[in-house]
Amino acid sequence: MSKIVTLGEIMLRLSPEGNRRFIQSDSFDVIWGGGEANVAVSCANYGHHAVFVTRLPQHEIGQAAVNALRRYGVDTSAIARGGKRVGIYYCETGASMRPSKVIYDRAGSSIAEAEASDFNFDAIMEGADWFHWSGITPAISDKAAELTRLACEAAKRHGLTVSVDLNFRKKLWTSEKAQTVMRPLMRYVDVCIGNEEDAELCLGFRPDADVESGVTDAEGYKGIFAAMKKEFGFRYIVSTLRESYSATHNGWKAMIYDGKEFYQSRRYDIKPIIDRVGGGDAFSGGLIHGLLTKPTQGEALEFAVAASALKQTINGDFNLVTADEVEALANGNANGRVQR
Repeated sequence: MSKIVTLGEIMLRLSPEGNRRFIQSDSFDVIWGGGEANVAVSCANYGHHAVFVTRLPQHEIGQAAVNALRRYGVDTSAIARGGKRVGIYYCETGASMRPSKVIYDRAGSSIAEAEASDFNFDAIMEGADWFHWSGITPAISDKAAELTRLACEAAKRHGLTVSVDLNFRKKLWTSEKAQTVMRPLMRYVDVCIGNEEDAELCLGFRPDADVESGVTDAEGYKGIFAAMKKEFGFRYIVSTLRESYSATHNGWKAMIYDGKEFYQSRRYDIKPIIDRVGGGDAFSGGLIHGLLTKPTQGEALEFAVAASALKQTINGDFNLVTADEVEALANGNANGRVQR
């Protein structure tokens, strides 16, 4: 299998039990997760050598984050130790018409204050096949944005395929700042992943689709995909298409464009959603595995969409499924019968 490197922040997620609200909770469940960490776990579950790069404090809470990754087979040898705090986010799981809610407490985290000297990116990328990052990482801080650029440069020096999940987070930065940072980084990217909002806010491209009403006709994306391909030279452009009927009922599909062919995946009706946090990361992890192992972009996309659909039935940020389980769903086994 392949060596896949991801760079980002792993965070401590504190969530009320079940669908309880913050204000009625006396205790919180401890869950570990974060964009690129979630992707690393997915890739490790599919049998790849997944390396997660970040910086964590030397104390026991930092070690707990490292241990959470090791539990699922992620290589933590490139994690730098230093700084004073682990980023935290609080997540209240919605239901029906009440949306889920996230509150960040991540300012001044170890990775936000990391220096280039904390990492030897050439050594980390040596022998690797793929490097993945998301728009969350450069949004954390200017230092993290510089780390992202340095990692991308090292990845290209070593001939890696580079993927990005645009992942705009309005609580971390403005669209103006995002475009200033993200657009120059696109020169390093081979595979661009995002939804319609990400493409508009991070790169300034708007599809012809009525997202708020749940209308996500793939035809509205073809023009924007072609324009993005022309401007940035991406090898693949990929978008998830979520039809949000409620917090616990979504339609889910995706499309991919390689400069020649547009391919739209089958659609999944996910009801009930157990935990949609990490669903996009599960899609990215599935897409990376698919593009590395499948003969066509269509088969790669079907694997990614099935992986993400399964994730949204699992509590926590990590997608704890095997490649065989994803293949079964992608091949049409969606009845949910007990496997004996």
